[in-house]
Amino acid sequence: MRSSVRFVGLGVVTAAAIAGIVIGVGLGCGSTGGVSMADGAVPGTGGQGTRSGGATGTSGGASGTGGRAAGSGGATTNTGGAGTGTGGRAAGTGGVKGTGGTSAGTGGSVATGSGGATTSGASPMVGVCKIYPADNAWNRDVSGDPVHANSAAYIAKMLPTKALHPDWGTVTDNYGIPFLLGTGAAPQTMTWTTSWGPNESDKLACASGGGQFCYPIPLTAPIEGGTSAPTDNDRHVLYVDTAGAPDNCTLYELYEAQNPTSAGWKAANGAIFHLGSNALRPDGWTSGDAAGLPILPGLVRLDEVKAGAIRHAIRFTMNNSYQGYIHPATHAAGSSDATLAPMGLRLRLKASFDTSTYSGAMLVILTAMKKYGLIFADNGSDWYITGESNEGWSSLIDGIVSGMGKVHGSDFEVVDSGPISKAGL
Repeated sequence: MRSSVRFVGLGVVTAAAIAGIVIGVGLGCGSTGGVSMADGAVPGTGGQGTRSGGATGTSGGASGTGGRAAGSGGATTNTGGAGTGTGGRAAGTGGVKGTGGTSAGTGGSVATGSGGATTSGASPMVGVCKIYPADNAWNRDVSGDPVHANSAAYIAKMLPTKALHPDWGTVTDNYGIPFLLGTGAAPQTMTWTTSWGPNESDKLACASGGGQFCYPIPLTAPIEGGTSAPTDNDRHVLYVDTAGAPDNCTLYELYEAQNPTSAGWKAANGAIFHLGSNALRPDGWTSGDAAGLPILPGLVRLDEVKAGAIRHAIRFTMNNSYQGYIHPATHAAGSSDATLAPMGLRLRLKASFDTSTYSGAMLVILTAMKKYGLIFADNGSDWYITGESNEGWSSLIDGIVSGMGKVHGSDFEVVDSGPISKAGL
């Protein structure tokens, strides 16, 4: 979940300081060039919040077996996190550190950051890697798909008068979700901190035979919210192993990742996504998102906006959800109220929405919302649109905040993308 509290300017030196990590901020088409930090990276910390306020709602619901629950307490006002129910999802904290041009010295990982918005066929790219095949659900043009028979009813329960809010921003504002690209990192032992972690995390056996879970995620990979973020916040870690590029890169995502040590990583769970395949997680399995979806493919990224086109669906959150999901989602963390949106629900901005008064970044984003739509991926603040943390947003974010404030839930319609399932919950 995403909180609604914004903390600014709490910089913390990560473990990368001893590895000589070089951080580039906003590498990509038209973005700010790389910044070398010979003594280590300094990400921001603090709660993820809004520029306009607005706490998360108060209702949630129990998750299925082994899954996480939406918070029943709503957003707190002092830690940047929303309360959780028993075994529930903690709220997300603010994103940290720009994603461009990162070179990690640990484990031989050389990251390319968010890279330019290059293209290869119809698949969107991150650095040198395709993000799923062109026909993947995330990359599919849904502008001509039929409207769901219950579209009006769903939208009516999704606070239709509420405006959209960009849930990302600059490194300085500690806002957005960071990610790292690289390859050659040494496998690290994964220790799960939840009872369902071993059951709903992808296995990758340790070469030494010392366990079933060893992920090649550098110990210098940035943690959402920084190393000082509360331990029960989302603290996502997103790492793309570029081996096999461009067609067969591998995405590793952790939820509630704790600060790594020489013994490896501790996290609530881990998910491995093979970006050359359309295979889904097993039905009933969660991920870093309550929907069981990958996070990276749905982020609004600066390089894409600068290039003039986002060619994938965009991730968003709502506070209330139904305990069911639509593929490609595989998990839910909601209530028994079937009138609420299920995880994986696909929306699109109505074709009739007038974009003639928009330009620049907002026009790029709205165009993607009409063509590829939004995917309901997690419980969190209502109508929050997720993006990467990048200092390059500094000249754009105020206009995006203003522009999204003029777009409301009622401007969307639900696309019929498949049946609701409760399998595995």
